[in-house]
Amino acid sequence: MLYRNILSGLWFGLSVSAAPTTSARSVDSLLPLSTKGRDILDSNGDVFHFKATNWPGHQEAMIPEGLQHASIEQIVSWFPKFGLNSVRLCFAIEMVDDILSNNTNQTLEKSILNALGEANGTIVLDQILEKNPQFTKSTTRLEIWDAVAQELTKQNVIIHLDNHVSKAFWCCGENDGNGWFGEKYFDVEKWKRGLAWMAEHAKQNWPTFSSIGLRNELRNAQNAEPVDWYTWYVHMTAAAEAVHEANQDALVFFSGLSYDTYIDPIPLGKTLNGTSGTATEGKTAVFNPDDFAWKDKIVLEIHKYDFEATQDNCDTFKSKWYSKGFQALDASNPQTKHLFPLVLSEWGFIQNGTYWKQTTYNNCTIEMVEDWQVSWMHWELSGSFYLQTRPNRTPNTIQGLEEFWGLVNYDWSAVRSPITVENSLNKMIAALDA
Repeated sequence: MLYRNILSGLWFGLSVSAAPTTSARSVDSLLPLSTKGRDILDSNGDVFHFKATNWPGHQEAMIPEGLQHASIEQIVSWFPKFGLNSVRLCFAIEMVDDILSNNTNQTLEKSILNALGEANGTIVLDQILEKNPQFTKSTTRLEIWDAVAQELTKQNVIIHLDNHVSKAFWCCGENDGNGWFGEKYFDVEKWKRGLAWMAEHAKQNWPTFSSIGLRNELRNAQNAEPVDWYTWYVHMTAAAEAVHEANQDALVFFSGLSYDTYIDPIPLGKTLNGTSGTATEGKTAVFNPDDFAWKDKIVLEIHKYDFEATQDNCDTFKSKWYSKGFQALDASNPQTKHLFPLVLSEWGFIQNGTYWKQTTYNNCTIEMVEDWQVSWMHWELSGSFYLQTRPNRTPNTIQGLEEFWGLVNYDWSAVRSPITVENSLNKMIAALDA
C-alpha cells in the first residue's frame, strides 16, 4: 500500500461487535484456476471471483501479522466470518533469501528479537507462543507460513501470494530501495529465484494455493534500471516464466506502473518503449499473450485508493478509472487488443465508521465492481503490526502500531467498524454475488 498519513487523524473509535458470518464450502473442486478472455475460471469451467482481504507478512519479522494477539485458527476464521473466499498473503523475498542461504535468523525467536529488540521482542515472543502453543522458539518462519496455509485450507480459504517487497519492511515509498528493478534492495535474480521457490513450495505444501503476484506497486526510483515499460516487459515476463516452470497451475498476476495505478498499455497492445539516453534507448516490445506457454494464466492487477478528486461523481470517477486498464475487460472497445482478467488487488480506507460516506470513493468503487464484475482484494485485515518502518515518518519505526484501516480492532478480537463493513465490504461482496 502506498503510504499516506493524511487520514490517520479521522479515527473516532472502534467497535467490538461481532462480524457477519457465512457458511464455509469446500474449494477442493475449484483449483487449479485458469483464464479465458476477461474471466478467471475454476476447474469446472465456471467464472471465479476473488473476494479477499490482505494479510501482511512482509515486514521485518517476516511472518503473518497478529499472532501475538490471536491463534492462527482464530485469525483465519475472520475470512469466512466476513464472507471472503480468499486471502492476499504478502511476503518479502528476503525470507526466501534467508532460507536458501541457511541464515540462522530464521527461527521465530531470532526473527522477533531482531525486529523488536530484546525487551519488547521477548514480550511479543511470549505472547505469540501463548496464543499459538504449537510453535516453539526454534520454529522457523517457513513452518509458521506452512501452518497458516494449512489452516487456510482447513477453513476453505484460497491463497493468493503477493510479493510485496524484497527487503522486509513497509511498502511503499519512492527511493526506498524496493520499488524498481536493480534498485538498492531489488536484486532481479534473487527476486525471480524467490518467486519460483515460493510457487514450487506452495504447490507441494499449500492445498488451496492458486496464484502469485509478481511484484507490488512498481514505481519510480533512482539508481535503478530505466523506469519504462520495456524494462517492465523484460523482467516481468522472465519472472512469469520462472513461476510457470516451477508451478504450471498458478495464475500469474502482473502489476502496472506508478504504484500499480495503471496498466492500460498491456490490454491496448501498445508498443512498450525504452527510455532515451539510457540503456533501453531504441528498444521496444509488445506484450502478446500468445507468445507465452502461460497465456491462460495471465491476470492483470490494479490498485485504487482515495487520494485525489474525492468528490467526483461516479460517472466521472468510473470514466477516469476505466482508462487505467479496464479496457482489459471490454470486448466491445475497438482499441482493446487483448482481453485479460483484471483484479483490484488493493482498495480500502480508514475504518472509522464515517469515512465510507464522506467521499464518493466507496460507492463508486462498488458500482465499478458491479459494472465490470471485477475481483477484488481489500486492504487489509490487520488491526495492528509487530513493527512498522517508514523512512519518511518521525519516528520512522513504531512497534505495536495500530492499523486504523484494518477490518479488525487492535487486538484482533472484534470487527473494528461494523457500520463500515456493512456499507463497504458487504456491498462489494454483493456486487459480485448479484
